[in-house]
Amino acid sequence: MRVYVFEQRQERCAGLTSELRSVGIEPQFVTEEFFVNGLASLVQPGHETRAVLLGECNDLRQHIRALRSAGCENPIIVFRDFRNAQDTSELLNLGADDVIVSPIRGTEVLSRTNSIIRRFHGHAADSVVVGELTAFFDGRDPIVSGSRIKLSKREHSVFQHLALNSNKVISKDAIYDAVYGASIDQPFDKVIDVYICKLRKKIAMAADSGWQYIETVHGRGYKLSSPEQMSQVI
Repeated sequence: MRVYVFEQRQERCAGLTSELRSVGIEPQFVTEEFFVNGLASLVQPGHETRAVLLGECNDLRQHIRALRSAGCENPIIVFRDFRNAQDTSELLNLGADDVIVSPIRGTEVLSRTNSIIRRFHGHAADSVVVGELTAFFDGRDPIVSGSRIKLSKREHSVFQHLALNSNKVISKDAIYDAVYGASIDQPFDKVIDVYICKLRKKIAMAADSGWQYIETVHGRGYKLSSPEQMSQVI
């Protein structure tokens, strides 16, 4: 999972980075310029799951307004140094999704972010069932026909984006952006096809029916769906 982090206090950045990376969150630190010229990328397909984490600053409220005014639906989580019910209420009313009070723990950030993302995609529970397959939104590997299948970090990122949008067609570009974003180590453009192939093989081998569950919708992308729903293009 990749997130944008705005934290002006440099002495906080190293510890925050360590906490986030310990649970598989890769932070991309941004500056004030991000809220002026960098918000366009957040409204692109595949970026809506990229959370924005905001540390204490004088312009905190303006930054939240800027994000929501630009049409960004991304999770916004504010880090506060002290608990203040009035401030928390104001930030939530402005458009923040959650407020976490120090000390910041990576496990809590991950859980709260996943909760916001799954509800944004219409999933109230921590999992979704698609035929013989159960996909989890909290980092656990999926279960297929009663057996858990082990996914690599990249496979899990691709699979989770498909699961969040189960029964919907997702373009390869949207999946790519959700998994790699602005990473400096962007791979070749066929890498998503490679991971889809690996996922299909693992799912089919575990499924009693032998179904791969990930359908190619030519010219549009991929769709995670049960066999009886594969002919329905959404």
